[in-house]
Amino acid sequence: MQCDFRESIECFARHGVHQTAIWRDKLNEIGLDEAVRILQDNDMTVNALCPGGLLTEIDDKSFNAALDLNRRWIDQSAALGADSLVIITGGLADGETNLAAARDRALEGFFRLIDPARAVGIRLAVEPLHPMVCGGRSVISTVANALDLLDDLGADDVFGLAVDSYAVWWDLALSDQLARAGARLLHFHASDWLRDTKDVRFDRGMPGDGMIDNRQIRGWMEKAGFSGPVEVEIFSRDHWWQHPADEVVRTIVDRRATHL
Repeated sequence: MQCDFRESIECFARHGVHQTAIWRDKLNEIGLDEAVRILQDNDMTVNALCPGGLLTEIDDKSFNAALDLNRRWIDQSAALGADSLVIITGGLADGETNLAAARDRALEGFFRLIDPARAVGIRLAVEPLHPMVCGGRSVISTVANALDLLDDLGADDVFGLAVDSYAVWWDLALSDQLARAGARLLHFHASDWLRDTKDVRFDRGMPGDGMIDNRQIRGWMEKAGFSGPVEVEIFSRDHWWQHPADEVVRTIVDRRATHL
């Protein structure tokens, strides 16, 4: 990516953007204390830290280590003043083919994060991922899957939903499931699915360049009660990440007005 942590935050501020999510790799590059100073210097608020979760390890030692990491990420989220830690389930272990068993392990891990998150006032936003990455990074791929998991957890004061249009736009049941989610809708991530997508993770388009009706999805979410910001999330290794940061952020601001 084009920028380090400081450069990213200063670029956002130059273009009047004063809310952002923070990715852990960028936070790790600079450290928590320095990150907080940079955010404060630029009047920047943090919507979320991401990603957390990844709790599908089979052996107890690895599973418990992943839990310890998540507790640390929850505390970091609180220190950043974030609203949420966005979490994904994690995928299948090497050689595993049992999605249901992996989901159950993630569910158990999420249960164990309820008290740490509740203690510091951090919401845990579960994000379903696109079916084409199912098994690698997630074992849930629809809003319905995620809501079933939230129902099983029974802790709506802690858990909610992060909706990434890139992951769920194809689902014909999406509008009904967003209505079902209601107050559990915590985040809306927007980008576009290019007709000739070359990489399912790192070839996202700007809103308006592809086939997703982000404005419609936002409308469904707001009808269900969502009132949060739109977080434009562009993973574009061979295109947008090769452009100057100011051009990218300027384009995001423009597209928010025209397509979101």
